[in-house]
Amino acid sequence: MLPLFVCEVTLGYMLAYRNCKYAEQLKFTITICGSYNMGKPDIIYEDNDIIVCCKPAGIATQTRRIGQQDMESFIRNYRAAKNEPPYVGIVHRLDQPVEGVMVFAKNQKAAASLSRQIKEHTTEKYYRAASRGHGVSGADKQEDNHDPAWHTLTDYISFDKRTNTSKITSEKDRLAKKAVLQYRIISNECNKTEFDIKLLTGRHHQIRLQLAHIGYPLIGDTKYGKPASNNSGTGSKSGRTCGGVREQLALCSYKIVFDHPATGERMTFELP
Repeated sequence: MLPLFVCEVTLGYMLAYRNCKYAEQLKFTITICGSYNMGKPDIIYEDNDIIVCCKPAGIATQTRRIGQQDMESFIRNYRAAKNEPPYVGIVHRLDQPVEGVMVFAKNQKAAASLSRQIKEHTTEKYYRAASRGHGVSGADKQEDNHDPAWHTLTDYISFDKRTNTSKITSEKDRLAKKAVLQYRIISNECNKTEFDIKLLTGRHHQIRLQLAHIGYPLIGDTKYGKPASNNSGTGSKSGRTCGGVREQLALCSYKIVFDHPATGERMTFELP
């Protein structure tokens, strides 16, 4: 059996396994523990081909707005400070209000490999989410072993560029794209439901829209925070506030799994 490294690291430290004699055959699982600065991205792992970061909520993956920080400029500046080519390959995105783990390519070959994996659905992306909604009947069903049951949501989503929102429509809509995710309820206490989600497609606002559609609008979601009967995607300003401050969107990308673009190693990066 090949050795499996489980590394618990504090965010902000870079990990490298360049000198490991098993470097070409290891499967990596990295668990990130401890607190981290929500205002600044943290680099979790870096080698010659990839950079894995934890994106804070409120920072865009990529933006054209002058003067606004985004993950792309953060990594460009970080690489330039080390006298490295400032290339940044963006292979996937997180919405601006969403926090979580992201991987970026440091060269075009790595970007092509990661992009191909995403297109072929060989990567794995997991999220945690929370809602105060009541949802649909049977959504909290358990398996025979009392573990939370996984449910699959399949919808067709169309994107409105003018309003930057999406809506659930029908398969007949020529502009719609198929959206699939799996979810299970891991906690349902104190009028709050918490979800574990495996994203199988990456549509615009997919998780937020699909959960709202079955009666679970996410805490802090001002776009899709209306009841399930309204899935128009026209937005809502009914998000709750806490002490006069609007709540952060309760959605986090906590785990990402992919094959290393150069070595082929299966790598897992996970927040607690």
